[in-house]
Amino acid sequence: MLREPRVAAYAVCVRDGQVLLARSPGPGGVPEWVLPGGGTEHGEDPHDTVVREVEEETGYRVEPTALLGVDSSRRTRPSRFGPGRLLRRTVDHHGVRLVYEARVTGGDLRFEVGGSTDLAAWQNLDAVPGLTRVPLVDAGLWLWRERPPAGRPGCHGAKEG
Repeated sequence: MLREPRVAAYAVCVRDGQVLLARSPGPGGVPEWVLPGGGTEHGEDPHDTVVREVEEETGYRVEPTALLGVDSSRRTRPSRFGPGRLLRRTVDHHGVRLVYEARVTGGDLRFEVGGSTDLAAWQNLDAVPGLTRVPLVDAGLWLWRERPPAGRPGCHGAKEG
C-alpha cells in the first residue's frame, strides 16, 4: 500500500459571532464547508501556508494570532497515480493539519476561481452544526473554544457535530 503524508495549515477566523468558511465540491458532488487553508508547498512554513491559502480561497489577508493545535487524520482511500489515470491501488493517507487562529487584516471577500473551493462566506457560529461540513471544522472550532494546553482535540467526541 502506498503511503501519502500531507501537512496542511488552516485558519479559524471568528468575528462578531461568525466564522469564515469556504465551500468545497466534496465527494460525490455534495458541497461541504471547510476551514480556509490547505497543503504546504515544499519548503514553505505552515504560517505562510495559512496566509497564502486563506487569501486564495476567500480574498482576505489574515494575520495568524495563535497556533491553536494540530489535528491528525488517517484513512485509506483510492489513489490517483500518473497523469489522470485511476489505478486500483489504495493509499494510506495521513493528514497532519495545523490549526491557527487568525484575524482579517485586509482584502475583500471573494470566491476562488479554478481552485479547490468555489464559495467563501461568514457563517453564524450557532448555525455551523446544521451545515454539511468536514470534521475539521468542528475540530478547529473546538480548539478555538477550548484552547487545550497540549494543542490537540481530546476524545473524538470533540469532533462530533
